Amino acid sequence: MASSPCGNTNFDSGLEIKTRSVEQTLIPLVSQITTLINHKDKPNKSERTLAAIHRVGQAVSLAVGRFVAVGEAIASENQELKDEMGQACFEARRAGDAIAQLTDAGSPLPSQSEGCGTVFNERTGMVKAARLLLSSVTKVLVLADRIVIKQIITSRNKVLVTLDHLERVSTFQEFVQIFSQFGNEMVEFAHLTGDRQNDLKDEKKKARMAAARAVLEKCTMMLLTASKTCLRHPDCESARINKDAVFQRMRCALEQVIEIVTEARSYGENKILPASIYNGIKDFKSNVECLRENLYTLSPQSMGGQLEALVERTEDFTDSAYTSHEQRQAILGLCQLARQDTQQLVHAWVEAQSVHAKEATEGMEVAILKTCQSLNDLRRELHKVAVCRTTDLLKVHGEHLPLRALKAAGAEGNLEAVAEYSRTLTEQKEQLVETCRLLCHVSGTEPLEITCIHAEETFHVIGPQINQRLIKSKITTIISAAQTLALHPSSKIAKENLEVFCEAWESQLCDMALLLREINDVFEGRREKRSYLSLPRAGKHTANLKTAKAVKLDAEEQSSMAKLGLELRLLSSDVDTEVEKWEEQEHDIVRQSQSLASMAYNMYLFTRGEGLLKTTLDLFHQAEVLSEEGLQLCSSFRTFSTQLVDEEKSVVMTEMEKVVAFCQQLQMGGKTPVQGKTATFQKVDSSIQATRGILTVVLYLLPFCNKLNKKYKSERSSLGSPQDWRERQDASTPVKEEGALHIKNSNGFGVKCLEQHIAGLNILESK
Repeated sequence: MASSPCGNTNFDSGLEIKTRSVEQTLIPLVSQITTLINHKDKPNKSERTLAAIHRVGQAVSLAVGRFVAVGEAIASENQELKDEMGQACFEARRAGDAIAQLTDAGSPLPSQSEGCGTVFNERTGMVKAARLLLSSVTKVLVLADRIVIKQIITSRNKVLVTLDHLERVSTFQEFVQIFSQFGNEMVEFAHLTGDRQNDLKDEKKKARMAAARAVLEKCTMMLLTASKTCLRHPDCESARINKDAVFQRMRCALEQVIEIVTEARSYGENKILPASIYNGIKDFKSNVECLRENLYTLSPQSMGGQLEALVERTEDFTDSAYTSHEQRQAILGLCQLARQDTQQLVHAWVEAQSVHAKEATEGMEVAILKTCQSLNDLRRELHKVAVCRTTDLLKVHGEHLPLRALKAAGAEGNLEAVAEYSRTLTEQKEQLVETCRLLCHVSGTEPLEITCIHAEETFHVIGPQINQRLIKSKITTIISAAQTLALHPSSKIAKENLEVFCEAWESQLCDMALLLREINDVFEGRREKRSYLSLPRAGKHTANLKTAKAVKLDAEEQSSMAKLGLELRLLSSDVDTEVEKWEEQEHDIVRQSQSLASMAYNMYLFTRGEGLLKTTLDLFHQAEVLSEEGLQLCSSFRTFSTQLVDEEKSVVMTEMEKVVAFCQQLQMGGKTPVQGKTATFQKVDSSIQATRGILTVVLYLLPFCNKLNKKYKSERSSLGSPQDWRERQDASTPVKEEGALHIKNSNGFGVKCLEQHIAGLNILESK
């Protein structure tokens, strides 16, 4: 129990914890109870320690009682969980009372000579009570989590019903009314699933959830314009195909979200990812290196077969028409080298087995090193080819010439030109799909593999070709939109519809560029894509879709916003990279810089129409919060500068004043009301510009201060006395007999957090 009950997320109840909120809520509880149990092993305890133990025991009992009251209220409102929740609450209350009784030394407390061993007389009893408490509290939380899943399913069902009504409308008036309802329901569903995505522990599920939610976010606007176009031109076959494709894509994504949340067998964990070369190399190297420990777990024949299967996967690179001759020859050469090195390893391996060697021989060790090196070289070459291909492709297609030509041909009513540019776009799509597959091979993590697969599917679905594998109906979204415009060149609705579908294509290219950067970060040893959780809670202004879309930017404004947003994304990634270089990850400068990067990332998502910042009001609120965090960071920089010499301090203070100025600009802008499209856009632009300025300065200060921090830390260490070291060691000791259980920490084990977690489920709002 005392070892690591928190490491096992099942406890005694057999319940698997699948969300971070439940796990993080339990960690302090486990820590505090473990401390209580461990104190029994200390034979001599002072009266102060005994008093602290007594107070903590009573505090645990009272806090569990409050927590149980919340659980019982939940049970009364959810009849299907009433019996299970009631039993779990009963057990939690009983365990809390038992802990209070076991830590009760009596009043007044006896002295050591009078038998202070009455505290924890039965260590077995304390362990049993602790296990029961953890098990029952975990069960309450997991049952409450089921209610969250039920909320998501209920929200999805409402969206599906409204979606069906929306698909059957025949008048604009009816469409406007139902779409307004649909918008409200989609906003609710987006918030519920967004919170769930951030809370999931499994990174693969998070990636799948993100992919499905991205489809829903992008398809919502497509659904609006495709439906309007179909209503305006009810006899147009291409308009109907366009609309049907979007509705089917929406239903598919909604179903995927539910399958992930409920862990249905048709999706989730049972969906097998395509075999990637990265994973093949990793597994093969692992088997090779295991030979150092055991020569007889594998057979030499299986090793050769595994390598050939790996080499076969490289055909996605070598068979591609877009791979240059030099790149193809380099890959083939490295594959042949890997074969030769593996053959030498097998030869040395067989020799070692023939003499009944118990461990790898010197010859085997050399062959193992050579084989691993050749595999590393192969992986590096494949990564280079995939990255170069993607970079070149994004440069070529960055100007979106086929899309521009397609829109122009549609506006002119030229069906022949539409067909011609459709073929050009089809070729572009095939290149992009193949490049996504190559990136999947070298992505380096399963979440990124999932993102690559999502990108490939999105190009298939949006792109100009029938794809029976993904959706049974004809998916010709961009082309059908262009054909509709060509048939009705004077239709403003048809023109707007084509614009929306082209924007979705351009957005996917932008996503691909970011995906490329993430893959490079993993390859170069930087940390994987992290979750950004500092999202403001939705306010009343996000209650319906009309408000969220109240200001529509023109093409030039959207282009400008997208460029600024991408700069924020790159800056936030660079800040993350710099803070990772700090040895003291809990330093105030590190934490506050990470928070700034996180909020800037949210603002970047806003520029793409994604994330939880749905309206300009959300963005302005986020900017105000960011400015407050920026000023806190300035305070940390000022404190840090007190240890610096004049010249160094001057540099920090000068740059810090720039951050202060940008933060004040954000705060003043946030208090300035605006009306109208132009003024709103200018305020959005100003907020993002100021945020970019803050990150730019922070990005300069982070490595500068890190260098100084290491310098002065080294000087202090070299000058420290043995007494200083002892004092620092004592100060860092997590548990001290006299003070570890001081009453001020009696609520720190997380019972209050448990209450907040339950209350945060939004199911007691009526109380």
